[in-house]
Amino acid sequence: MFSGDNELIERYRFETSTKVINNPKVVSFDWLKSQKLDNVRKLLKDQYLRRFLEMKGNIYPDLIRVFYTNLKFEGNNLVSHVKGVGMEITYDVWTAVTGLKYAGLRINKGNLGVVEYFNKVQYYKSFLKNQNAQVRTCSVGGIKLDERVLALIVTWILTPRGSNHSVLIEEDLVYIYYIMKKIKINWIHIIKEHMQKAMRLSDYHYHYAVLISKFLLYFEVNLEDETSELVKSTQEMNNGSLSKMGFTKINGKCLSKEGDHGASSSAAAADFDEEDKAADMDFHHEEQPEINLGAETSVGNQGDEMPSMSSFERYMVNRLDGFADNQRNLHDLCVSNF
Repeated sequence: MFSGDNELIERYRFETSTKVINNPKVVSFDWLKSQKLDNVRKLLKDQYLRRFLEMKGNIYPDLIRVFYTNLKFEGNNLVSHVKGVGMEITYDVWTAVTGLKYAGLRINKGNLGVVEYFNKVQYYKSFLKNQNAQVRTCSVGGIKLDERVLALIVTWILTPRGSNHSVLIEEDLVYIYYIMKKIKINWIHIIKEHMQKAMRLSDYHYHYAVLISKFLLYFEVNLEDETSELVKSTQEMNNGSLSKMGFTKINGKCLSKEGDHGASSSAAAADFDEEDKAADMDFHHEEQPEINLGAETSVGNQGDEMPSMSSFERYMVNRLDGFADNQRNLHDLCVSNF
């Protein structure tokens, strides 16, 4: 599996072979339609995410760990080898397997600072069910249905993490903002960055188990006699997921258990069937040009959508953001050195 490379063998034995693989999550677009989450469904289709979000099937834990052990980044491509099969994952492979395109806005922690005037607390407040609620953390528990479903998809599938899904970090809120503003995001770039972080940080889980298993199939790796697991129905987003989020079905509509102020805004997007069908078939359209992050697409330019903050609130938020950044940087430094 490792072409005689002793360093890779040792790495596999003492590090990657024991790493946790995140349980994959799946969301069916037919289920979104059945729950009348039409706005969420269309927003995700606008990002060309349907095939990726609906991927399921067998996963191969041992080979996923081998894939990560051998993984390299060469130019813009991922390169790995498993069981003697070399895999160079180019843009064409991404499109063939996932339907994703290498186009759109490239976002990561390193360039969030160029998103002018974005304030995560202000934006978070804009989709609270109770606009008068006191905000201490950006908890998913108090937000409206559409944003709540998008938050689950971002934190469990698009940029999954091993724990702490109940609090939204700045990157999560930026992704949600651009999805809701119908601005294309370069999801291939973001997924690759997330995979690189999983390789670099020892306490990170291995993500994208189904995606990597699909790559193994695409490159015709011999999967006979390999240990496999099937993505279970319990890993699919369903009506039970909505109940856990605090929403209930009344007269065919999903409403907040605290009252209709938490209802989905999807009803406004219910009449798009013809456009929707066309989007289903359009996985091979021309690539869109890269989107420059200019003032006209700034997250902060939201007019009267959000109330301005007092100088004291702004001061405290900036202090807390600075403290959080320092803690993350210290953590990364410790992991890198030890």
